[in-house]
Amino acid sequence: MAVGIFDSGLGGLTVLDAVTKRLPDVAFVYYGDNAHAPYGVRTADDIYALTTQGVQRLFDAGCDLVILACNTASAAALRRMQEHWVPRDKRVLGVFVPLIEALTERRWGDNSPPREVAVKHVALFATPATVASRAFQRELAFRAIGVDVEAQSCGGVVDAIEEGDLILAEALVRSHVDALKRKMPRPEAAILGCTHYPLMQDVFQDALGADVQVYSQANLVAESLADYLSRRPEMVGPGTEPAFLTTGDPRKVSDKATQFLRRRIAFAAA
Repeated sequence: MAVGIFDSGLGGLTVLDAVTKRLPDVAFVYYGDNAHAPYGVRTADDIYALTTQGVQRLFDAGCDLVILACNTASAAALRRMQEHWVPRDKRVLGVFVPLIEALTERRWGDNSPPREVAVKHVALFATPATVASRAFQRELAFRAIGVDVEAQSCGGVVDAIEEGDLILAEALVRSHVDALKRKMPRPEAAILGCTHYPLMQDVFQDALGADVQVYSQANLVAESLADYLSRRPEMVGPGTEPAFLTTGDPRKVSDKATQFLRRRIAFAAA
């Protein structure tokens, strides 16, 4: 009974940690494409090719359902994968869905016309590729009207987190928040549109101010996945063993992942 978690690097471990706690009886297979991280500065075609390669590896490991715990892959590759590549007996889901569900207070299957929602001014912090895709704004527009989204490309933050330089990461976050607030002085809500960013959530919150509601993905994804599997239990694949796979150096990635989650993680070569 395995479900796959795909990420370009270590950020998806924040999602893995949350879904493991929420669904302790499910075996999760994590695939980190560390050799090609970060995705946020790559072209859409490059992201698509790398993502399909990684997801296929998770299918081969016995996962019929794969969560793209990478906003860049979700933004740049998911729709194309679902339309042209994913086999009929498999499913690939992204991480935008739970965020938009929470922001618009409506279920994803609700196909009623867009309607007014309480939050009108939303700050989106994401990688350059996610911002360029405008995927979040497109999906939000299907479900809500009158919402102003100001996107801020957060170059350098993922690299700093992956390198373990949290001092640099904090400085970059504060700089990006300042840049956002020059364009949108009073956001009501902020979306952390990268699975690395929950590690810096307290910094985002402090820089934005206590009156801004900050939406982070890990717990939202975990609840959404639990709900999905309660309705579609057949999508838990035949794999039985949890695993951590990487395209990078397993020893180096294991050491960084252990620091990331503060518990021992052992990666194997993908």
